[in-house]
Amino acid sequence: MIFDNFSNAQFAVLGATFAIAIIMGLVANKTSFCTRGAVADWVNHGQKNRMRSWLLAMAVAIAGVVVMEASGIASFNHTLPPYRGSNFAWLEYLSGGFLFGVGMTFANGCGNRTLVRIGGGNLKSLIVISMIGITAYFMITPFPGTDKTLYSEIFYHWTSKASVTLASEQDLASLISSHLGGSVMLLRTVIGIVLASAIGVYVFKSAEFRKSSDHVLAGLVIGVTVFATWYITSAMVTIISDGDPYSWAEYASIDSWDMLEDDSDARPRDVGIQSLSFVSTVAQTLRFGLHQFNTIYATVGVMAVLGVILGSFIWSMLSRKFKFEWFSDMSDFLEHFLGGTLMGIGGILGLGCTIGQGISGISTLASGSFLAFAGIVSGSVVTLKFFLKNDK
Repeated sequence: MIFDNFSNAQFAVLGATFAIAIIMGLVANKTSFCTRGAVADWVNHGQKNRMRSWLLAMAVAIAGVVVMEASGIASFNHTLPPYRGSNFAWLEYLSGGFLFGVGMTFANGCGNRTLVRIGGGNLKSLIVISMIGITAYFMITPFPGTDKTLYSEIFYHWTSKASVTLASEQDLASLISSHLGGSVMLLRTVIGIVLASAIGVYVFKSAEFRKSSDHVLAGLVIGVTVFATWYITSAMVTIISDGDPYSWAEYASIDSWDMLEDDSDARPRDVGIQSLSFVSTVAQTLRFGLHQFNTIYATVGVMAVLGVILGSFIWSMLSRKFKFEWFSDMSDFLEHFLGGTLMGIGGILGLGCTIGQGISGISTLASGSFLAFAGIVSGSVVTLKFFLKNDK
């Protein structure tokens, strides 16, 4: 799609993201796709179908990224957030992931599932998403009248000491190439194909999973929505300015924006090659509201959040399953409140959630994403076992 101005290109990107997110919310509600539920089914009942669905989404997203990069459609070396960045903050990936895993277990769902629940009438999830948004917002935004954030005050002084600056990007192919040599692009293609194929074989080896149309549908569709959003933000639109072609992300970041648009304050926020994630994007949605819905604060993330809620609501109404729910007691409230708080903190610290790191990040083969995924699963497993022990 070719445009001669940024505004129309921005509308197309945000509109396409909104449509993709609606599909994601509708399918996630219909199929009960839930990463917290995937871990709980595995730990509590030895049932792995929902975990296989999550893994299938990873495999599909990996395959999509491999195709886009190998064919030259897009590059994912510079994304928002910087999954492949050379700053390898391994302790933040692990600890942030762990906190997120604990939080999603207390809140009975990750960020994406919380939005799906809101669309289905679950009012408890409004508290969870509010706490995700508030804590994530102040992890990256200074408190009023100060230059201090939650991150700078609580985490930076000890987690930064464990960060390692690499000589290359941190994706698996770049790390192997920097030590053993070889073409990074070829390695990315080979590793991506092998990993996606291995996951696919494992997932579909289960006859029970193959017979579960909802779980198969969820994995396929969630994976497609992730790489479709990669495509939308990286290659779907081209902006022609003074005869020169720019991608959507390139145009918004160029130094000559003021000359091209005649309004430096109109530069949109959080423009970059990105896919779906549901922690920082909730903070962006909060910021959008705080700025009285000024369109320069309307981001891909905001469209993703609103789209998932709407998609879930549509399915709830079509299936006649829309139902208001509230807390059963104060303990229930406190668990959800704590869960949302931990997810907001952990999601920013670990650079993403079960979708953001667990699918979008992993699709780029970033080593930090695999660490964050391990942290999320570990945090959830530990918390679930704690619940089981105390129930006995």
